[in-house]
Amino acid sequence: MTDDLAMQAVRDGRVEQLAVLFERHHIPLFNFFLRLTGNRAASEDLVQDVFIRILKYRSTYRGEDKFAIWMYRIARNAHIDHLRKKKDALSLDDAIVEPIHPGESPAERAEKGAEAALVARALDELSPRKKEILMLSRYQNLKYREIADLLDCPVGTVKGLVHRAVAELGEIYARLTQEACRHEL
Repeated sequence: MTDDLAMQAVRDGRVEQLAVLFERHHIPLFNFFLRLTGNRAASEDLVQDVFIRILKYRSTYRGEDKFAIWMYRIARNAHIDHLRKKKDALSLDDAIVEPIHPGESPAERAEKGAEAALVARALDELSPRKKEILMLSRYQNLKYREIADLLDCPVGTVKGLVHRAVAELGEIYARLTQEACRHEL
């Protein structure tokens, strides 16, 4: 059963089909929020909030967009509400938390720790909009057209935003890498 058919079933009262959608999307959604917030507990809460909202607003699902687009629209709104409630909670936790990758061993995660910490710090320095654009395009693998539909803007605007966000992230990462090298000496 496709996501769209499962969501249509949820909309039509077969709410048990939400479990199918949860199973397919909770890890990518958790990783999306984790990269945006840097906070595991907040990310878990946001995932739950998204699925509660999906259930609450199921009657608004029309199937005009792919389910993932509709879900990420809800996710963006949940994240915006979270930011409004926690304006001072934008910094990363003391310990950098890596997103969940099924089948990845703890040793593999630990090996990526230093680089992941630098990337997380660089991402944390981006504006929320640029950070969100990168999360959607690079980590959630949405196509530019899907992001344009989600943000209600032209595809060219999305391409420009992604390009500028990647360029700025690269500059920040290079600066942080140089700083880390100087501190090691």
